[in-house]
Amino acid sequence: MQSFRQALPQLDHLIAFEAAARHGSFTKAAGELNITQSAVSQQIRTLEDRMGVALFERGHKAVRLTNEGRTFQNSVAVALGHLLSAANTVRGGAGGQGKPLHVATDESVAALWLAPRLHRFQALFPDILIRLTASDRIDDCFADPVELAIIHGDGSWPGYECEMFIEEEIFPVCAPSYLERFGPVSTPSDLASAALIDLDYERWNWMNWSIWLTENGVGLTGEQRSFQCNAYPLLIEAARNGQGVALGWRNFVDDDLATGRLVKPLDASLKTRFGYHLVRRYNQPESAHARSFRTWLLSERDSQKLHDA
Repeated sequence: MQSFRQALPQLDHLIAFEAAARHGSFTKAAGELNITQSAVSQQIRTLEDRMGVALFERGHKAVRLTNEGRTFQNSVAVALGHLLSAANTVRGGAGGQGKPLHVATDESVAALWLAPRLHRFQALFPDILIRLTASDRIDDCFADPVELAIIHGDGSWPGYECEMFIEEEIFPVCAPSYLERFGPVSTPSDLASAALIDLDYERWNWMNWSIWLTENGVGLTGEQRSFQCNAYPLLIEAARNGQGVALGWRNFVDDDLATGRLVKPLDASLKTRFGYHLVRRYNQPESAHARSFRTWLLSERDSQKLHDA
């Protein structure tokens, strides 16, 4: 197999060709590239010899692409555009946005709280590029180059500064269609025989039905699960589809409750000592982008509190 160097024309020749094709002029291309007109002409002549075809028809004061030249121009322009985009991304340019801000959180926050709001941050700060890692593994959220993370727990992570972001309150939710099919749920005891959609927890401090029912004084004799998974957004989607009763985290299901996709079948909730925290490395200088993002997160949270009140 031939190497790229053997098979492809020189990059300088392709750049000269693209500029001349775009301007329809060797002289204007030379001005853009800050070289002489004769240098552009020579580079394109060498390119044509290498390709074995004429790329331009030369006139007295202008040049015009041949059919082969027009075909080649389309591919060269796209290829050079991809190279420029890749170079900007690697060196942190990304279209003038500067160094990206790396943020991490679990899949629940990413899908149910952050993603529906990010367009508002982007409208306020169009020059800040967010690189989001969504993972339920805490190690992923702490990995370099993450600068700010939203993590569930008790706020005690050695070596990290933590600020409470969302306190944890959990209550049953289901689709109206579920209650229409299976009847009302009036007390926590009724849930022991309901079709429960449960979280297959991977961390000890994640809430599930066994813990929630026990904390609400319900024995587990008649408990049944209709569906179980370890991805909370999928669990909520199953509840929206009427598969059973799920545990809803305040802030994550508020929009579903407001639109009626989900309802609270009874007025019972459980508050815990856990919650979601804004986390960053201890003594790590806070960049301007991170400060803007953290301030915006807190503003969004406070706006939601006012709306819920």
